[in-house]
Amino acid sequence: MNEATARMASPEADAGEIIAGLITRARTAMAEFEKADQARVDEAVTALAWSIYEPSRAKELAEMAVRDTGLGDVESKIIKNTRKTFGALRDLLRAKTVGIIEDNPALGLVKYAKPVGVVAAVAPSTNPAATPVNKAMMAIKGRNAVIVAPSPAGLSTTTKTVDYMRAELKKIGLPEDLVQVLPSPVNKALTQELMNRSDLIVCTGSQNNVRRAYSSGTPAIGVGAGNVPVIIDSTADLADAAEKIMMSKCFDNSTSCSSENSITVLDDVYDDAIEALKAVGGYLCSAEEKEKILNTLWVDGHLNRHVIAKDADVLADTCGLGPEAAKAKFFMVEDENKTGKDHPFSDEKLSLVLTVYRAKDFAAAKDHVQNVLDFVGMGHSVGIHTDNDDHVRELAEDLKVVRVIVNQAHTFGNGGSFNNGLNFTLSMGCGTWAGNSISENLNYRHFINITHLVRTIAEDKPSEEELFGSHWNKYGK
Repeated sequence: MNEATARMASPEADAGEIIAGLITRARTAMAEFEKADQARVDEAVTALAWSIYEPSRAKELAEMAVRDTGLGDVESKIIKNTRKTFGALRDLLRAKTVGIIEDNPALGLVKYAKPVGVVAAVAPSTNPAATPVNKAMMAIKGRNAVIVAPSPAGLSTTTKTVDYMRAELKKIGLPEDLVQVLPSPVNKALTQELMNRSDLIVCTGSQNNVRRAYSSGTPAIGVGAGNVPVIIDSTADLADAAEKIMMSKCFDNSTSCSSENSITVLDDVYDDAIEALKAVGGYLCSAEEKEKILNTLWVDGHLNRHVIAKDADVLADTCGLGPEAAKAKFFMVEDENKTGKDHPFSDEKLSLVLTVYRAKDFAAAKDHVQNVLDFVGMGHSVGIHTDNDDHVRELAEDLKVVRVIVNQAHTFGNGGSFNNGLNFTLSMGCGTWAGNSISENLNYRHFINITHLVRTIAEDKPSEEELFGSHWNKYGK
């Protein structure tokens, strides 16, 4: 934390004074940055990427994140710090965000990119390093300044991350205050004041924070809750599906909103699918063990922080599952095909617990996964393992969901991948189904305003007959 920010965090300073100071410094930095050409902007974006991609820092920040929050595992977070950053940098360096970004003589339109202003970036405890860098890269790509609001649990990790970003900006001769972080102690009042005074809010984390962002009066982009259901279809390559589900489910101990929370397996391949999942480290819980998980994973209706995002052996020991279960990579609990508060295994679990459902046919599976999403995870995403492209299209046509991920490890495909066309991000919009303002992965386009230069063109005015003719013929005038 820089000296100025530390002074502002004194007990005598209230939230208004602290945020006003941060905003002032952000706007001063933006004024210096606004004349940067595309090459200079891309230097800044690359510098931010290197701040966390550099191997020793990627490891240090991953270790800090696990130590401070108690969530996830170090190796996965190293991968997240590097893979997501590398992919986002690829996407951003291919985009134009300075000056003319589109010239269409046929329409007489020229589009110019402009900054949106000071961005408030609310970061979650699950990704206290990767998410701030991801958002900062996108914001800086639009020549904005960004102020990060960390989660209290992730404060020290996020602050260290921002320190590294600021140092990289200084190294290339740009103002450090293009990226700032809220000072300690972070609280709701400070975050709310930042939301109120910024020009744009990008909020990843609890639905509480998302709702507060949308009600702040500031333009806001929020994300929906995850609770990914995945179908194993009759034509699936079961060994391949099991391997991908295991890799995705186990990554960072299921902290990702894109982690599989349930699988719905078609009846004719159910037994073989379960065996394939066992072969890659899945442990099928008995009815008694399922009850132990239920009573441990939720306490007074809320997820137990002593269990979520923990290693498999820790979860098994805490739940009292025994030595055989402790050897597993993840835990499968069979449940009846019902959803809602009376069926907590249909909820997001943020743990190495995978709910298993059985469906008589594809139509029943499709209906069930929509029911799961209607309870928790509306609009987010669904996965399917299949060789039937008709079923793939049917899911895309019929489900109220933003992303349908086909034959992929869901966690690695949903937020962008090198072998699919989604852009890399750590923030997934879920459309109006989840009360979100975007129905795509967060990307640089959300961080620019566009000025339209409009010239006249040859008149394009059809006749009344062309527009109304078919209507008149069918219904009369």
